[in-house]
Amino acid sequence: MFDFLDVYPWLLPFMIFFGRICDVTLGTLRIIFVSKGEKYKAPLIGFFEVFIWIMIISQVLARANDLLSYISYAGGYASGNYVGILIEKRIAYGIVLCRIYTQKNGKDLVQTLNRLNIGATMTRGIGSTNEVDIIETVVERKVMKRLERLLTAFDSNIFYVVEDVRTRKNGIFPKRKTILSRWRVGK
Repeated sequence: MFDFLDVYPWLLPFMIFFGRICDVTLGTLRIIFVSKGEKYKAPLIGFFEVFIWIMIISQVLARANDLLSYISYAGGYASGNYVGILIEKRIAYGIVLCRIYTQKNGKDLVQTLNRLNIGATMTRGIGSTNEVDIIETVVERKVMKRLERLLTAFDSNIFYVVEDVRTRKNGIFPKRKTILSRWRVGK
């Protein structure tokens, strides 16, 4: 299958390097999908991850007997982790719970969030220096950047924490846009 490497042996380190980037990136994404309970996406990604890894490791064991190939293997692994993290941040897959603490009127913030079709719940609490309003909302990670800007505009001294959520049920969540909704009449 890789007979061309006998003619062009200098391609082997490049193939190893880029193959490792691909399989480690897929491994990073697979781990994310496993942690989110995506039982169909994770095995599919895992199939391609292992397929690429088998192809690369077979070439390493069959042909690679120099330091450059070993460095390519390790460099591809390190780069694959980096690329996987970049892609994971870019797709921002998942759901988060944002718990917001403010000394300003939390009811105003809840109303603002509700106008944006983001469900929120408010309770009162006592902080270390004063009473605070505690607002909790569950949003998709893709929405977090926009929510952070809104929170900072609402209160420059606002404090919030963000936690991963595996599942959600019931509540006020915006309807998801699908590819087909662009072409449906009346939307």
